[in-house]
Amino acid sequence: MKRIVLFLLTNIAVMLVLSISARILGIDRFLTSNGLNMGMLLAFAALIGFGGSFISLLMSKTMAKWSTGAQVIEQPGNQEEAWLVDTVGRLAAKAGLPMPEVAIFEGEPNAFATGPSKSNSLVAVSTGLMKSMNRQQVEAVIAHEIAHITNGDMVTLTLIQGVVNTFVIFLSRVIAYAVDSFLRGNDEESSGPGIGYFITSIVFEILFGVLASIVVMYFSRKREYRADAGAAELMGDRRPMIEALRSLGNLQTGELPKELAASGISGNSLISLFSSHPPIESRIAALQSAS
Repeated sequence: MKRIVLFLLTNIAVMLVLSISARILGIDRFLTSNGLNMGMLLAFAALIGFGGSFISLLMSKTMAKWSTGAQVIEQPGNQEEAWLVDTVGRLAAKAGLPMPEVAIFEGEPNAFATGPSKSNSLVAVSTGLMKSMNRQQVEAVIAHEIAHITNGDMVTLTLIQGVVNTFVIFLSRVIAYAVDSFLRGNDEESSGPGIGYFITSIVFEILFGVLASIVVMYFSRKREYRADAGAAELMGDRRPMIEALRSLGNLQTGELPKELAASGISGNSLISLFSSHPPIESRIAALQSAS
């Protein structure tokens, strides 16, 4: 419960910061007596769209620790933790990366990498993964997460999310203003937007948000294939990653918090368009067919 409250409070704080910033910059006053100020609306949409995404990226490590209860291993307390830290360090060095923070969290099999940059990242592995796989398979999973960091996937997905967020906010308000103007007709006595504007903007923001998530998840699935290939390269052999994926396919993997779902080694969705990860079978086939 504490984690949920912290998550909600953090998101409320982010929205307040962005709203205050928009007010200070004056870009929240895109509705004028002469209609929409398109330039100001675009600036407002970009601030909210990119601002929220980049603040989330900057806070990603802290939020990940809060939401999963991941404990950073400062000093290994046992052989398993020592092996985990050593493996992450060895693979990171091989990839030319600075040493990420290493954490372990309680839960079903899963792992994730997050952080605002290649030099400020976190790799976390669940206790369930450590217990369910042999060390070579766990190492392949860690290599997959290291590949995400090497590819700059956290930043790339943040930029994509920022772009689609901007268009969602911009287009929903443009359409809302058009609908509201049509409903008001020639009513010159009314000043400012009517209820039609606010209702329509909410409806279209939800609709466009759903469509935007399809775009974001498409890129998320593509980066999983790249990370699998990167793991095979780091391991010097594709077989450990294939075996790790096969093992994942036979396990009940743990669900990560929504903001980390795309960062995990595995993800599930009833509708493939909204899935952050490709099917395990497709990932194995892609590795097997790689030259």
